[in-house]
Amino acid sequence: MNRIFICLSLLMFCFVAAVANGATTIKLGVVTKPGSAQNIVAEKFKELVEQRSNGELEVKIFHSASLGNETEILQQIQLGTVELGVITSGPFDSFDPIVRVIDYPFLFKDHQQADQVLDGPLGAEILTSLEDSGFKGLCFSENGFRNLTNSKKAVTSPADIEGLKIRVMSSALHKSIWQTLGANPTPMPWPIYTELEQKVIDGQENPLWVLEVYKFYEIQDFMTLTRHVYSAHIDVASLNWWNSLGKDTQTLVQAAMCEAARYQRSDNRSKNEARLALLKEKGMQVEERPDIDAFRKQVAGLKDIDLFSAPEVQNLLRRVIEQTR
Repeated sequence: MNRIFICLSLLMFCFVAAVANGATTIKLGVVTKPGSAQNIVAEKFKELVEQRSNGELEVKIFHSASLGNETEILQQIQLGTVELGVITSGPFDSFDPIVRVIDYPFLFKDHQQADQVLDGPLGAEILTSLEDSGFKGLCFSENGFRNLTNSKKAVTSPADIEGLKIRVMSSALHKSIWQTLGANPTPMPWPIYTELEQKVIDGQENPLWVLEVYKFYEIQDFMTLTRHVYSAHIDVASLNWWNSLGKDTQTLVQAAMCEAARYQRSDNRSKNEARLALLKEKGMQVEERPDIDAFRKQVAGLKDIDLFSAPEVQNLLRRVIEQTR
């Protein structure tokens, strides 16, 4: 009860402050720092919404995990104390198991396939499903294809991963992926630079932009271009807040977020070649042609584990696999 009272009090305070300023304030939470993929979406969204609403809507971005980790931000969105978030798909799996389909290993061959699925009817099913958990799914921006890094040795096949302590997101699926590959997966909230530097963990897996923005090249010697998971960001709103908006405002917010997502995806992809060159220049040893067939074979059985046992999850995974094969 105390928690509910505090949340309601915060909502009332924010409402009064917004009215006093002549604008409605929208709180948007991201876990990463400025310059990161999530923040690029958030900042573009802020620009578009404030411009198109003629100052009637003001977006306040809470970055650098100032609201907590991604799971905690999602909980605040459920409660309605935060209106919007740009959140990595992985942490959603504890709220709605259907999201696990997006993070199934080696599902998408390239960005074009990912866009065809996530911007199409199958992606729309995932966004709609989130409403049962108190979220309004707006669209998909991207983290990107995830790659393995570590500070111990070069990795060319699953055999090289045995025993490596790899940080993973708070996601049952991501933990299962790395257990299956022989690693010691360690769930850990963001950020993780200190833990890598102090060798609390041996490695991590993330898209190229993360290594550049967070300077992981300073503390990780080896990278393998596994591209094992296409990591989406799901741009979500509090469903209760969304339902309180007028139709015109809903249309404005939806259009601005989807435009911001498309802008960010294009921006992210256009920089990957230069990022890879930079990481090599900084001294990282990059394995560009690992034995992907061996990786794919080792995780092939994951579609049959309990994480995908719910009929609606099985059905969607089957249809996505059919569309991408």
